[in-house]
Amino acid sequence: MGQSTDPIADMLTKVRNGCKARHAQVDVPSSIIKTDIARLLKDEGFIRHYKVIDDEKQGTLRIFLRYSSDGEPLITKVKRVSKPGRRAYTKRASLRPIMRGEGLIILSTSSGIMSDKECRKRNLGGEVICCVW
Repeated sequence: MGQSTDPIADMLTKVRNGCKARHAQVDVPSSIIKTDIARLLKDEGFIRHYKVIDDEKQGTLRIFLRYSSDGEPLITKVKRVSKPGRRAYTKRASLRPIMRGEGLIILSTSSGIMSDKECRKRNLGGEVICCVW
């Protein structure tokens, strides 16, 4: 298996597939940006918890998936928007809630990784990393 040029897409794919397969958790190689994405997913209620496990190398980000009371995954769709080959940016003015506010848009801004709600509050635009709902 070769190295991917898009580690964030790999992380999102593992989370999506883990939810579909009803896994309790998924492990991905850790990075600061992936940890920030996991923090937002936890803050917005899409995952139960996450933790970084030190393995003397890069570290592993363990993401604990969350399901509804009837066993349905809370993450039903994950869409990578900005890719290494094609970056996608948005201004604050064009930032609209997705799924009637039930979804989450994760952006990389000059003030760090944040949700679309936070960006609207702070009047910031940025690079659209992904959408989750």
